[in-house]
Amino acid sequence: MAPAIEVRDACPDDADTVVMLWSELSLGAGHQRMLAPPTISSARTALGRLTDDPTGRLVVGELDGRVCGMAYLRRTPISPLHEEVTVTVEYLHVTARARRHGLGKALLAEAAAWAEQSNCPHLGVVAPAVAREANRFLARLGLGQAAVLRFASTHTVRRRLGTEHAPKLLALLSSRRSVVARRAQLGRPVVVEERDYSDGVGLPGGV
Repeated sequence: MAPAIEVRDACPDDADTVVMLWSELSLGAGHQRMLAPPTISSARTALGRLTDDPTGRLVVGELDGRVCGMAYLRRTPISPLHEEVTVTVEYLHVTARARRHGLGKALLAEAAAWAEQSNCPHLGVVAPAVAREANRFLARLGLGQAAVLRFASTHTVRRRLGTEHAPKLLALLSSRRSVVARRAQLGRPVVVEERDYSDGVGLPGGV
């Protein structure tokens, strides 16, 4: 007999199970390197908040009455220049023991149904690049790769940007000092333009 499958919106009482699913997902996708694991208390608060959010849903999939999968659905404009709205599926996960029973398809079917109800012509799914099985599964459903999404902490990006521009700034300052020295030798007045290069704008090769 085929197992019974049900997809529904998560509620605060699902907090402990959702945290467990998040932990499994994080180990495979590497989220633990960037995001602190949620606590049951914080998850319960977040699930309560989602019940009043018309643009976001966390749905869970039950297999024979037991929650074994989840997916976060978001409804957002497809771009800043288009009127169309899209539904994006994120953090799609089915626990290992419940796979190959149709639960992943059921979660995506719920996302597609919500997209149709909201008149969204497109459906997107975010999947970790390292999740080969998940990406093959999505490809079989007609979902092609449209972009590569990269994450890092804001501090890391700012620090790397500063390191990248530092040699260019030093080269520019060295060049300015050489000009000043030559003009001093020739007895010409020295004119130095004061500029702020802290954001990298104006540096050689800067953006």
